[in-house]
Amino acid sequence: MRVNPINPETMNDEVRYVHDEVFKLITNSQGPVVMTNNEGALTGPFPPMLAFPQFGIPALSFVRSLDNYATLPKKVREVAILTVGTAFGARFELYAHEIMAKHFGFSATAVASLAAGFRPVELNQEEAIAYEIASILAKGRIVPDASYNLAKEILGQETLAELIFLVGAYTLLATVLNGFDVLP
Repeated sequence: MRVNPINPETMNDEVRYVHDEVFKLITNSQGPVVMTNNEGALTGPFPPMLAFPQFGIPALSFVRSLDNYATLPKKVREVAILTVGTAFGARFELYAHEIMAKHFGFSATAVASLAAGFRPVELNQEEAIAYEIASILAKGRIVPDASYNLAKEILGQETLAELIFLVGAYTLLATVLNGFDVLP
């Protein structure tokens, strides 16, 4: 890891406020995923984001807005996030979201398939289209009209937009995680 977790006691007021808000958020939303060390410092993508707050705080705000306005079912979100994490080989993203996917009810086989870059057989229609859209975008390709229109029909325009922004957010997180070599 290129940026170590930052002890909250050493942060300035602005960064400490963000740390504390993130801490509250992940305590409520990340359930079984451990994202703090023994000293109470955030781990995962948070150390680089807090070490470079001029970039990290706006990125966190974007990700948080996706949580605050989430309409996608949790399992659909996890399909998209694991698809992005796999495409980028983001180890921490995979660690955290393999746990979350199991927590939300995916079988170990489905989680293993997603982490290996394959579409699980057990996906429902919404999950399957999320996998397709996330796979296309994670490869840096334009979503074909047929796929976009099918996703719009299945998810609705607003929810499809949320999915596309979610894929973008987790692409950003995967890039940060990989750039700073963040480990689980």
